Amino acid sequence: MPSPDLYAVLGVERTASPEELKRAYRALARQYHPDAAGADPVAEARFKEINQAYEILSDPERRANYDRFGSADGPGDPFRGAGSVQDIFDMFFGTMGARPDRRGPQPGPDAEVALEITLEEAAFGAAKEVTLTLARRCADCQGTGAAPGTTPQTCPECGGAGEVRRVRNSILGQMVTAQACARCQGMGTRVEVPCPSCRGEGRRPEAVTLTVQVPAGVEDGSTMRLAERGPAGVRGGPNGRLFVHLRVAPDERFERHGDDLHHVARVTFAQAVLGTTIEVPTLREPTTLEVVPGSASGTVTRIRHEGVEHLHGRGRGDLYVHLEVEVPTELDAESEALLRRWAEHRGEAVDEPATGLFHRRRSRR
Repeated sequence: MPSPDLYAVLGVERTASPEELKRAYRALARQYHPDAAGADPVAEARFKEINQAYEILSDPERRANYDRFGSADGPGDPFRGAGSVQDIFDMFFGTMGARPDRRGPQPGPDAEVALEITLEEAAFGAAKEVTLTLARRCADCQGTGAAPGTTPQTCPECGGAGEVRRVRNSILGQMVTAQACARCQGMGTRVEVPCPSCRGEGRRPEAVTLTVQVPAGVEDGSTMRLAERGPAGVRGGPNGRLFVHLRVAPDERFERHGDDLHHVARVTFAQAVLGTTIEVPTLREPTTLEVVPGSASGTVTRIRHEGVEHLHGRGRGDLYVHLEVEVPTELDAESEALLRRWAEHRGEAVDEPATGLFHRRRSRR
């Protein structure tokens, strides 16, 4: 089955800039995130595909390899899919070398969990606890799967190798084929008396609480891959991986664009005209901002290094404060008279004051 076009997965052109890739990734991640799509297996598969595509294309070296060779790992190997050189020798001349056997328990499956964090935790990093149910090594049999007082026995079919080899002669010599032992399922051992607590699996589901170290600078929709933090394998097998899907909760104070933050500060008409000093929030402590006289609505001021920390790097983004001048919708008689005198002084034409029934209706609005 051909691999999907990573650019098509993100819905961008092959000439897309890193910022365009990031915007496309964030939009798709929000759409197909498990919190938004629910328990939809199609959306879940799409979410994983989006994350994999962005992981490759956001890395300049891997993207260059993909653009040139069609693979993030560089040019194709002429023996790819055929095994190692040792495998080739073993296939034709099985007596010339020993293949590594497949004995032993296999790693456990992967698991996923969604974790919601605040904007501050995304910006500076945090240690978060998550509680979920995972398969854990059985305490009664210590993961062997055998009842207390007994031990797993070597499989008589494969002799503990976990695989069965078959040799046949060909014009090129001996051809060796190997497959997992059906009697012990590739484990190399058999449990004659299963542990009653785990029924011979060597693991049991348990509610566990894990501490997840969220790195500074993560974005909404990011996925953390934690090796060996997932479910335990059968009969002593190592733990699988745990994928933590991060969701950054909306913050009414800020809008995030990359590592920069944007905040809307509202000032009155008089403050914009005459100037003032206002207090604006930051991710740590509030700071003051001088509004120069004559500031128009939409004026933007940058406060350096008050944004989000750079992921896997040094420094922080900036905070951009957007001024919004509030125009009063209701005026008392004295305020209206002063404003009319001000307009008259400046020679500005304004409507005459409304009177009668219409004026009373407008005043009630």
